[in-house]
Amino acid sequence: MAPDAALLVAVANGDASAARVLIERLAPRLLSHATRVLSDRAEAEDVVQETLVRLWKVAPEWRQGEAKVSTWCFRVLVNLCTDKLRARKPTVDIDAIAEPAADLQSVVEQMTDTARRDALNGALATLPERQRHAVVLRHIEERSNPEIAEIMDIGVEAVESLVARGKRALGAALRGKRAELGYDDDQ
Repeated sequence: MAPDAALLVAVANGDASAARVLIERLAPRLLSHATRVLSDRAEAEDVVQETLVRLWKVAPEWRQGEAKVSTWCFRVLVNLCTDKLRARKPTVDIDAIAEPAADLQSVVEQMTDTARRDALNGALATLPERQRHAVVLRHIEERSNPEIAEIMDIGVEAVESLVARGKRALGAALRGKRAELGYDDDQ
């Protein structure tokens, strides 16, 4: 199998079969890249064709060892794709673009969320290890009881018992902190 540079020298000397081999090697990869970038097969085909035309034009002056043929082709292809994309996009006045709506929590909400998360993590840390695993898998990871049973290698009834005892212990650990954590009586 001849290297791309040797084929290009043959193309420069008028060898049509070398041109065919080089096209068969380069065109599919170039077309794939251009199609992904441009999202338009017809434009991608045009860009690949222009890339190969430019390659044929530089073939007589090609100096082996300075650049890989495929690298040169991809550089040309990328530049041509960029030109196509720029030609598509109309310029927009920056002042004409509306400011995006702020979708940020207030500082108080962020602090409340952090306090609630810290309180829950602190209460979870007081649970025995198996209860903690069961509660976290069930209520934070949202796993089903049969899944938890398989994960923990215990029966479903044991999972139900661990989760129930863990929830009672969490309730006791967090009792009296509702107001501190920003919960009203109706929440």
